[in-house]
Amino acid sequence: MAQVRQLDKRSGITYVYESVAHWDKEKRQSRAVRKLIGRLDPKTGEVHPTDGRGKRRRDMFPEEAASHAQIPNIKRRFAGATCLFDGICRTSGVLEDLRRCFPDEWDAILSVAYYLIIEDSNPLSRFGRWSATHRHPLGGDLPSQRSSELFAGISEAQRMEFFRLQAKRRAEDEYWAFDSTSISSYSETLEQVKWGRNKDSEELPQINLALLFGEKSGLPFYYRKLPGNVPDVKTVVSLLKETRVLGIEKMNLVFDRGFCSYENVNSLFTEHRKFVTGANTSLAIVRKMIDETRPTMRDFANYNDEHGVYAASQTASWDYERKRPYKGDVLKEDRRIYVHLFFNPERAVEDETAFNRRMSELRKELLSGTRVAGHEKAYERFFAAAETPKRGVKVACNDAAMAEARARFGYFALLSNEVKDPIAALEIYRNKDVVEKAFSDIKGRLNCRRTLVSSERSLDGKLFVEFVALIILSYIKKHMQDAKLFHRYTLQGLIDELDVIECLEVPGRDPIFGEVLQRQVEIYEAMGVAAPKTASLCVSGI
Repeated sequence: MAQVRQLDKRSGITYVYESVAHWDKEKRQSRAVRKLIGRLDPKTGEVHPTDGRGKRRRDMFPEEAASHAQIPNIKRRFAGATCLFDGICRTSGVLEDLRRCFPDEWDAILSVAYYLIIEDSNPLSRFGRWSATHRHPLGGDLPSQRSSELFAGISEAQRMEFFRLQAKRRAEDEYWAFDSTSISSYSETLEQVKWGRNKDSEELPQINLALLFGEKSGLPFYYRKLPGNVPDVKTVVSLLKETRVLGIEKMNLVFDRGFCSYENVNSLFTEHRKFVTGANTSLAIVRKMIDETRPTMRDFANYNDEHGVYAASQTASWDYERKRPYKGDVLKEDRRIYVHLFFNPERAVEDETAFNRRMSELRKELLSGTRVAGHEKAYERFFAAAETPKRGVKVACNDAAMAEARARFGYFALLSNEVKDPIAALEIYRNKDVVEKAFSDIKGRLNCRRTLVSSERSLDGKLFVEFVALIILSYIKKHMQDAKLFHRYTLQGLIDELDVIECLEVPGRDPIFGEVLQRQVEIYEAMGVAAPKTASLCVSGI
């Protein structure tokens, strides 16, 4: 005797039959007799008797029917990883802030965020399958149409209030790393999608995403979506204005040299913001310091063994300007700025190798007549090209310009209006790699390398849910690093280690968690979260 399942294509219902095999003496072959048992529940996999059969069974066996009616809807689902996420959301204030900003949708937002972390790049269309086996805040499925409505229903006012609440929880004395990345999109309906070469060197339409990240906390608390053709250097002034809207009065910023410009540094001085920024070695005050310190830069007294660089600092004057509309004039004055200069011998070799390779390519382009429009400034600076009917193209090198470029090989510089010590400034600057790692998580693990939405509001909402997931993911990685857990686990390995813990859910009773091993308890403790023992530890399933 066996069970056979058969899909009715007209109704979409899967019926379950009881098949009994017997031997047909006349036809001399095996035959089967089927009896209808009921229909299959696609979500739970349970078989429910059909109305007619169930009615007859209740009439024939009233005591059996009554006992079945008393069986509650019991579920056994995985809950170890989601309980960790619950604890993180409580500790970081994410749960409280989401409940305040999204009183009707906070559970759906968290559940999608949990799914994005655990399932690692799987599309949201598989949420229903995951939901059936995992305990999470929403408790049930989120169909595709419902998820689209969720994303589209997240308003700008709700997002900004969440950013404001999260910003109040961050330490004011820490530096906030600011950076941006590009996200490619094939959509033709999104206004901010623009053609360009993204940061993965791909020629595709794209949007840009700017992110603000706390270096000590290791957590992000603000992001902004930008048109794909907006350069990094144009985003700092807008950032300063928007942080005022969030009520942030004190802010210490760190960003790379792609954001460093005369206008941006002036804006930081105007807003009284403390900063550390990378600077191009072609900047006048940096070139001046290189020339002045070159004879003594490589003295052993300037060498830092921990970072493998020579370091020196100077106090310089920044030519500050600010327009005063109420007076109709421009205020000009000197502002103190610290110039930190570093020399890396290994980088000097790499710079020279790259420079020689580029010069060779430029010369080949000139000799072959295949000039590239974007290289015209480099042609003019480093070469003198002439063409005659008899001798063809002749290319002469501008040795003085090449020598000037070589003089800065191996050097890099930082500017700050607060940090006086060069090594302290370097450590602050290098800590901003948390943003680069966050961008990797957004594009890879959280499945945002390509946007697959068709409206601006849906894209905004999807980015916000991924941002919530990024907060949880960043918390885990920061605590794994602090507790040296990366020596024992990968990020996915740690999540898998906890994800096997089961939970038996009985309506009206506290959930019953399965066995929690000592090594799993140690993970929870390293994360600052209590291991699951009682229902009070979880928001999932409420």
